Amino acid sequence: MASTKISQLKESVEAQHGSAATYVESVPVKETFQGQTVWEGMVEVFDLEGNAKSTRAYAWSSPIEGSDKRRFYAVLHLGGIRSPQDAVRAAIVAERREQK
Repeated sequence: MASTKISQLKESVEAQHGSAATYVESVPVKETFQGQTVWEGMVEVFDLEGNAKSTRAYAWSSPIEGSDKRRFYAVLHLGGIRSPQDAVRAAIVAERREQK
């Protein structure tokens, strides 16, 4: 299961960012807000080859509420995104903005 998930995330990174991705490591992340866990899971770290913006990306997936499908995230190590935790936090903030 884990290798299938990593290969799916690798494909997602490559599709979203147009660069060859190489798996580096899995990092556990727990993001909390006001004492409540808002996201917890593994973030996969990939090195990127030939990407003009970044040499690293962070990827994970989460279930889509009310569905048996998953949403795939692939966030570049860029600007204020310096870690898997930063990537998850940025995605949560972006998602909340979309919902408003």
